[in-house]
Amino acid sequence: MSREEAVTSRRTLLAGVGAVGAVSVLAACGSDDPAGTGAANNGADPEPTDQAEEPGGDTGGGEVVGKVSDVPVGGGAIFAATEMVVTQPTAGQFRGFRAVCTHQGCPIASVDSGTINCSCHGSKFALDSGEPRNGPATRPLTAREVTVKGDDIVLA
Repeated sequence: MSREEAVTSRRTLLAGVGAVGAVSVLAACGSDDPAGTGAANNGADPEPTDQAEEPGGDTGGGEVVGKVSDVPVGGGAIFAATEMVVTQPTAGQFRGFRAVCTHQGCPIASVDSGTINCSCHGSKFALDSGEPRNGPATRPLTAREVTVKGDDIVLA
């Protein structure tokens, strides 16, 4: 094989590798919509698709997180099925948060002593705002809007 043929072969190989790389990049830039419905996710939490209606009637389309009676005044409860923590800082005032610590993604372990607590590294968050009260977390918990429909706490 001559030097010219070897250079051409390398050029052909590199051009082919470049083409495969370009196709891979373009494919990665495609839609986040795996079903091809045209709705982009944009990094938001996915909408629930099969919402089982709880006994007691229509919840207005939101996912039932839990019961009002499960969340004590001045405290809160963790609902693992929806990866949420719901607090009731004062009577009738419900706040919802994603039950994942913003420090390193550990699950929230408890709600007691007036704070939402991560057991991994000791971060504690405020019941009413999800703001960190004790580090190492420096960002608040991700808020999730909840409403009360009858006896149910519903993800809005």
